[in-house]
Amino acid sequence: MNHNLTDYRLLTRQFFRLLPYQILLIVLSTVNDIFSSLFASNYIGTDAMSALGLYSPFDAFIIAISLMFIIGSEILCGKFMGKHEIERTGKVFSVDLLMSIVFSIATILFLVLVTIFDWSRVLTPDAAVRASLNRYIMGSVIGIFPTIIGQQFTAFLSLENKTRITTFASVAFLGVTLILDYLFVAVYRMGEFGLALAPSVGMWVFMLIEIQHYFSKNALFKPSLTGLKLRDAWQIVKTGFSGAVIDEYQAALGFILNILIVMYVGSAGLSAYAATQSMMLVVGTVSFGMIQVGRMLMSVSIGEEDRKTLVDVMRVGLCRCIPIITLIAALMIGFAVPLTRLFYRDPADPVYELTVTGFRILPLYIPLSVFRMQFSCYAQSSGKEVLSNILALLEGIVCMAFFSAILIRPMGMSGVYWSYPLTGVVCAIVIVLYSVIMRGSFPKKLEQLMVIPDDFGAPEDARIDISVQSIDEVIMVSRQVIDFCRNRGIDRRTAFFSGLFLEEMAGNVVEHGFTKDRKPHSVDIRVVHKEDNVILRIKDDCIPFDPEERVEILDPSDPVKGAGIRLVYKMAKDIKYQNMLGLNVLTIHILAG
Repeated sequence: MNHNLTDYRLLTRQFFRLLPYQILLIVLSTVNDIFSSLFASNYIGTDAMSALGLYSPFDAFIIAISLMFIIGSEILCGKFMGKHEIERTGKVFSVDLLMSIVFSIATILFLVLVTIFDWSRVLTPDAAVRASLNRYIMGSVIGIFPTIIGQQFTAFLSLENKTRITTFASVAFLGVTLILDYLFVAVYRMGEFGLALAPSVGMWVFMLIEIQHYFSKNALFKPSLTGLKLRDAWQIVKTGFSGAVIDEYQAALGFILNILIVMYVGSAGLSAYAATQSMMLVVGTVSFGMIQVGRMLMSVSIGEEDRKTLVDVMRVGLCRCIPIITLIAALMIGFAVPLTRLFYRDPADPVYELTVTGFRILPLYIPLSVFRMQFSCYAQSSGKEVLSNILALLEGIVCMAFFSAILIRPMGMSGVYWSYPLTGVVCAIVIVLYSVIMRGSFPKKLEQLMVIPDDFGAPEDARIDISVQSIDEVIMVSRQVIDFCRNRGIDRRTAFFSGLFLEEMAGNVVEHGFTKDRKPHSVDIRVVHKEDNVILRIKDDCIPFDPEERVEILDPSDPVKGAGIRLVYKMAKDIKYQNMLGLNVLTIHILAG
């Protein structure tokens, strides 16, 4: 009998509810890149655009390390939340902040030395471009600390479902940055230093808005130096490395591509590449936001040992996200000329045509990249380090550098552009080959392509997954649960109470939670028979509500009111509630026999 009746509507709504806020996390730096590119090209000149291109590898490296902390912390916290070990998440948060502070200080000191001793001369022999780069670096160092710390705050706010704070902070950042860009660059003519100073000030505003939450009594995560363990720092780095190493590779790739472009194309190629990359990063915010959401949901599913939800998260990412990102890529190709005119307006200028060509080729890579990122995300969360590191190495540096090196001489900048979609094709082939090698056969369904271990989670005959939208469906499911328990050889008493407890708690959600607003809701029910326990998990997207609070406020002098919920809390072996990524999750353990 197939009990897997859920159509993952709840999961899909959760995915796309979290997505906009995750995009905001990434859009800060990418929109800043657009602002910087527009003001640099229109008010300063091509030397400033070249400087932006030369600085981008530094920026990529900083983001890579910060992202490593974020990925490692999110995966660890997601697994702990899935296991209901909330106390462990607070320690991970504190270690993550301490590591981020140390890294920020070290980065600032290094970049100051780069400008003092003119170490940037290894990047370009052009003295004017080098001077422009040094001025830009000095403005950037002011914003490094709030950028790194703000990114960590944003990630943990998502885990707490406090995304509105991030929204407000993001709007403030973008407003401050745009105003200061205009004042510093267009009005006061502060050049490259002003160009970098504007977003630096904006990031201080962003961080100061977010930090207030962590000193409030409602904060789930609070920074503390007590009980910190070096082991947690190592786990964060180890877990996050495979996810962030691609950005470190791309930082190195940036230096390689800059050298190739300078050698074979010239400064016009650098300027065109900087313009196309800034726009690609904006489009990429959607892709990266999808991956951030997927990583959080996968980590929680792995912590819960929920095989079906894990596959459903991947299915949402592939079947819902790739069509969206493909449409965006097609629009980008169709508007290649208008996009180019945002940066360069003279068709006779060599950089103009080079930029148009980039906007017509690079978008082909975006859907392929989303496919790769979905599987990299799963590999990171599930501990498949070999696959994760191979994909990061191939896309991060090996394939890009290889294809660019062999194509740039005969094709010029087009060779660099074509290296992107070609790399995406190679990574897709590697994902399929990995499944074939690990399983010994060609994958015929998504679960096989993911190579999920056979012993992960409860087997199909030991669980049921059902989604309900009405009280009638809850009653029907209650009967199914009783039948499921009896078919598993569980005694009548335990089977009866399993159905009764499910009907009481899920029915309470439908009758009370569904009526609090006019939004569509559903309840995802999961029943697992594991050893001598029946585990009921009830998950809904209604307003946050801990049922234990209702037990406490019920009038003890009225034995009838709330009798069902009192019975559940009296007879269940264990009951745990938490609001996880915006969902109410209630887990009830019932001891059989």
